[in-house]
Amino acid sequence: MPVTDSDGVLIGIVTNDDILDVAEELATEDIQRIGGSEALDEPYMKIAFHRMIGKRAGWLVALAALIADQLSKNYLLYSLDFRSLGPAARIQVLPFFDLVMVWNRGVSYGLFQAGSFAGTLILTIFSLVAVVALSWWLIKAERPILGVGLGLVIGGALGNVIDRILYGAVADFFHFYAFGHDWYVFNVADAAITVGVVVLLLDAFVRPESKSVGSRQSGD
Repeated sequence: MPVTDSDGVLIGIVTNDDILDVAEELATEDIQRIGGSEALDEPYMKIAFHRMIGKRAGWLVALAALIADQLSKNYLLYSLDFRSLGPAARIQVLPFFDLVMVWNRGVSYGLFQAGSFAGTLILTIFSLVAVVALSWWLIKAERPILGVGLGLVIGGALGNVIDRILYGAVADFFHFYAFGHDWYVFNVADAAITVGVVVLLLDAFVRPESKSVGSRQSGD
């Protein structure tokens, strides 16, 4: 297809391949918008599978954390009937680890307990706002380790939000203790959030930007 200017002078030719390339680029951008993810700089039909997985690792980790949390809770609550256990009941698994049934109305590890429906609603809304903010950060994330950390926190937060919506409280089961000391009762979602925060801290200290800033300061 010839392309001319206003004077009828030929300035170029548009081929079918040019049209297909533009259509493919527009389709790729649409897919990225639907997925809420950053650009891959390559068409979806041509990018290597391992590169796509690497770019999307955070979302996959978030989904895995959410599924693991909900599967473990449903298994313990319904298959093993932990719902019928009283607050003082416990099942010893190891000399330092028990399974218990605790309904937590606060945040992770039983902190900031909410004693009313209004308090539970506020915690639920706060968690959802945090998930939205972290998801936006994840969309912009370029480093895989940052994506993994954000994905763990997002998946864990969503797991506990589901509990608050369904039960009005979060189901906690895991109780570790040793040498006269014990840790807060927690669940898979709490563990995912904790590990995610640790990964985020590691990323903040070991990312290349931090090293370059430290080098410049030492040089000054």
